[in-house]
Amino acid sequence: MKPQHPSVRRISECFLKPDIECLPQESKQPHYLSHWDLNLLPIQYIQKGLLFRKPSEAFEDGHPFMATLLHRLKRSLSSALFHFYPLSGRLASIINEHQASILVYVDCVNTPGAKFTHAALDLTISHLLAPVDVPLVVHSLFDPDLQTAVNYDGHTLPLLSIQVTELLDGIFIGSSFNHSIGDGTSHWNFFKMWSEIFQSLPPDGDDIVSISRPPILKRWFPEGHGPIINLPFTHSDQFKIRLKAPELRERIFHFTKESIAALKAKANAECGTEEISSFQAMCALVWRSITRARRLPQNQITICRMIANNRAKLEVPTPEDYFGNVITALKVSAKAGEVVEGGLGWAAWKLHEAVVDNTKEKFREAVEKWFECPFTFQVDQNFVTYSLSMTSSPRFNIYGNEFGMGKAVAVRSGRANKFDGKVSSYPGYEGGGSVDLEIALFPHSMANLEADSEFMSAVSSPPHLFHE
Repeated sequence: MKPQHPSVRRISECFLKPDIECLPQESKQPHYLSHWDLNLLPIQYIQKGLLFRKPSEAFEDGHPFMATLLHRLKRSLSSALFHFYPLSGRLASIINEHQASILVYVDCVNTPGAKFTHAALDLTISHLLAPVDVPLVVHSLFDPDLQTAVNYDGHTLPLLSIQVTELLDGIFIGSSFNHSIGDGTSHWNFFKMWSEIFQSLPPDGDDIVSISRPPILKRWFPEGHGPIINLPFTHSDQFKIRLKAPELRERIFHFTKESIAALKAKANAECGTEEISSFQAMCALVWRSITRARRLPQNQITICRMIANNRAKLEVPTPEDYFGNVITALKVSAKAGEVVEGGLGWAAWKLHEAVVDNTKEKFREAVEKWFECPFTFQVDQNFVTYSLSMTSSPRFNIYGNEFGMGKAVAVRSGRANKFDGKVSSYPGYEGGGSVDLEIALFPHSMANLEADSEFMSAVSSPPHLFHE
């Protein structure tokens, strides 16, 4: 029987947005989306959050810790939205039934802003981190209205929703971020600048604080296309698909830098090369192990997808600060028998070839192909069956975000975009090249994975302990 946890109590909510009079003139015009952004309209929100320990002063009688924290979080978030103003907007559409087209853009003027919620939960940090599986109560640490929402719902729902949940001994800051506005790089760049503003915000005075890495908000369009891009639909039901969330188990598996180095060395030795990266070797292990855990027939085709950040292929200055979506799913397919019997090096080399093949020329060809026949991405049953999707990145500076409570003790995600075979990678708490993998699988497959000797010999317990 699953443990029964207390429910989250939502104490207050408000909407925040920058002063429209202070914003640049372009913010008052439609903010057009790129084809990558539009492609993700049927996908669910990005939901990531950080767990912090309450500082000692929070437990002192009469100390206004929570009130002070909430005030500074709201002030700094408002300032961050000045720089990232599309996040305070709403989606808007113009439908042309005669031409069978729909134009979707961001309206940054006629909007209540980003949502900010204060909540409480009578649990400790250990209640969240001690169980073997990530407890379902973690999902309630994010805006409940966005748990199953798709990005297109941003017409009526906020494009950014922050929920600050007070635990008995900790604080969780959960972010629900519309994926059509930006990818994981965009999300964590925004989060980092919010953290930077929080730490530099003066006690009084102007809330608009300069930041070290302003986002590049102007969308990139290939020559001859954009900024207005019409999708070949007349109604959202033609591309919106809502999948029923399956019953899954979620676990965090920790890989030390030494374990990953050993995987890399083994994969390269088996292939007689030095070109396979640490991440490719780790992904190969996960692909092989999950394929075994699913007990697939040898001839069953299985797919491994890795998300590639293509910012380096853009002709814009400081591409890492580009705010939007510039991601590609690199897909590798093989028969289950080949994946299992081929060895770690065989699988890693297949993944390596997919990365090498992701050239600037192929990138541009894919863009032109989309404009020849526009479409939106569909996560249907065919996408998730027998597949593995490696998302997020251990390169994100997740633990560099601080809000007056020191370094976060853990990162967790919400219910959105969870399916069998979804793997999210994060930097390990101790840094130095360690990695945490959040894996979601059907219960029987997770049990088989836990009994897989090759996989479990590569993982270990995380080095930090939570405190009661």
